[in-house]
Amino acid sequence: MIRLNDIVEKLNSYLHLPENDREYIKRAYVYSAKVHAGQKRSSGEPYLSHPLEVTGIIADMKLDVSSVVTGLLHDTVEDTLTSLDEIESLFGKEISFLVDGVTKISQLPYTSKIDEQAESFRKLILATAKDIRVVLIKLADRLHNMRTLEFLGDDRRKRIAKETFEIYAPLAHRFGIYWVRTELEDLSFRFLNNEEYERLFKLIESKKKEWVKYVDEVKGIIDKRLEEFGIKAEITGRFKHIYGIYNKMKVQNLEFDKVFDVIAFRIITSSLRDCYEALGAVHSTWKPVPGRFKDFIALPKVNSYQALHTTVIGPYGERMEIQIRTRRMHEIAEYGVAAHWKYKEGKIESDESYKVYGTLRQLLEWKDIKDPKEFLEAIKGELISDVVYAFTPKGDLKELPIGATPVDFAYTIHTEIGNKCTRAMVNGKLVPLDYKLRSGDTVEIITTSDKYPNRDWLKFVASTRAKNKIRSWLRSEETKQSKLVGKSISERKFKQHGLDFQKMLKKRELDKALSELKFKDVEEFFLAVGFGKVSVVDLLKRIVPESELEQPPEKESRIDKIIKTITRSTEGGVLVRGYDDVMIKFARCCSPLPGEEILGYITRGRGITIHKNDCPQLLDVDPLRRIEVEWDKSYKGFRPAKILVTCTDRPGILTNITSSISTSEINISKAEMHSTDVESAIGTFDIVVSDLEQLENVMKSIKKVEGVLSVERVVGGDEI
Repeated sequence: MIRLNDIVEKLNSYLHLPENDREYIKRAYVYSAKVHAGQKRSSGEPYLSHPLEVTGIIADMKLDVSSVVTGLLHDTVEDTLTSLDEIESLFGKEISFLVDGVTKISQLPYTSKIDEQAESFRKLILATAKDIRVVLIKLADRLHNMRTLEFLGDDRRKRIAKETFEIYAPLAHRFGIYWVRTELEDLSFRFLNNEEYERLFKLIESKKKEWVKYVDEVKGIIDKRLEEFGIKAEITGRFKHIYGIYNKMKVQNLEFDKVFDVIAFRIITSSLRDCYEALGAVHSTWKPVPGRFKDFIALPKVNSYQALHTTVIGPYGERMEIQIRTRRMHEIAEYGVAAHWKYKEGKIESDESYKVYGTLRQLLEWKDIKDPKEFLEAIKGELISDVVYAFTPKGDLKELPIGATPVDFAYTIHTEIGNKCTRAMVNGKLVPLDYKLRSGDTVEIITTSDKYPNRDWLKFVASTRAKNKIRSWLRSEETKQSKLVGKSISERKFKQHGLDFQKMLKKRELDKALSELKFKDVEEFFLAVGFGKVSVVDLLKRIVPESELEQPPEKESRIDKIIKTITRSTEGGVLVRGYDDVMIKFARCCSPLPGEEILGYITRGRGITIHKNDCPQLLDVDPLRRIEVEWDKSYKGFRPAKILVTCTDRPGILTNITSSISTSEINISKAEMHSTDVESAIGTFDIVVSDLEQLENVMKSIKKVEGVLSVERVVGGDEI
């Protein structure tokens, strides 16, 4: 456990603490120790170890005294009898505000429930906008929790690791804190795919001595070469982190021994001019790899990262990456937001080159999205790190995610430009709207006044902004149509009973009945009727005597009609809340299995389609047509599943794999295996399983077969 004196010394190395600040920190430590006395963590350690370790991480981030004091106190309100008023009276308004911000983010339990998770991140974003220190303290809190995650149960470990990988690691990257991001990625990888993590860890350890020797040799060559050019610089070498290596292997379909540039070298110079001269020195020493030079000084990354990147063929024919940056660029690369800190204000310097405010504005833009799934997708989309840079015809630079199209580009200019986008010219040539933009492209958008967004655009746009603007327009149109349908149904139903709906509305004869049904106005009622959420009969019951309602017979609501006109079938092992005997269909896009959280989508004329709760396809559909469903625990049937196996191409391996599956008492309905051109083979196996657990067990069994390189579950199809 880190000591308070160690933390104070870290702070003193960059803040030169006056005596009163030392006393302030000590007072917070004593108070935290008092209120947490007797509490234990899951590891069995005294609870005080957690706020101390979190505070040590905050000091490593080079934050201010207020952040350090908050680190010591961040769990006092949540986990002890301490109140915010007491924190304010003892430590001041600023500390009370920061503790409150961190507490509000932490109050919700770690859970897989989408709505609770979404609300947690909504609070995180709002707190970040008020004072960015809140999210940095939360990152420190999450980092220490990840370091001690092994002491929690397996289920909870995976949930927290998944959340960390999808949100917190990208957030650390977006705020430019490289070392926090890489450690969060490695720790998440360790708990989400422990078998692969341990395998790579052992392989890396076996190479360490060889790599260290290589680093020393290359550093010596670079140092001598820079000296010849009259350049003074600091040279370091580092290995890619475990997840970075794994991701490269996965993306490029490589074995560990085939991964090049595992070692990266960094040259830190004293001036911008020296950066470019150092690049010349490196390229005159080793041949550069074509297409692998990137100038992030001229075009900084979204988190304000700046450096020159080049890959060269180094000693022994090995590829190696070299990054060149100034000392100031290095500080920003390592400490991100903290390198721009005005410690006493909790704000960021007004440096136009620093883009964190842009990040916050983009995140805040989506805070009012009501649908939890869509909100989380929007936030994850904004945290994408890889970007392309494209230009308007006037030379304005636009930053877009990898895979962006002219439609994405159009929405960065203005919503109406996006909505009315008809054609696009890229570098003077006409291109389709789903053309994938590349850095350096000049894009001209051509609009037409009678053009409107197309639902098919959702299949190829890449940016969160474009997706949400398109969905917003589609829903707006669907809402208009549903209101017209609801109005028509209401007027017709009232007419059947000899009533003039519009006349009664004008005389305010419907106000009380609408209020009793919890509708603020008739437009809201029309919308509910149009979407099939309520029947006009519910309104008539409050106006017409019940005896008169029997003639003519009540018509069904639209949703009831959809449900009742489809095939009666209870097979499938799914319970639909509020309806019996409905046709159930399982979505091909996600192929849900018992054991996975599910959600239903009412498909007109085709019953209810069952999706996994986190299926991306659900983001593109009307949330009002979703319906709660759950697995029938008494169901004893089987569901189809498909797995993809990559293995070495050797005689008998298909037999070994099928035997492994059969040993697990699972039937194979179809098996295919074909060789690739790299002495490996790929096999697909259609099997039937009872639930997710059985599928995971058979995949583990296959992984143990000699020669098997990877095993993945396959889902496919885009039908809603």
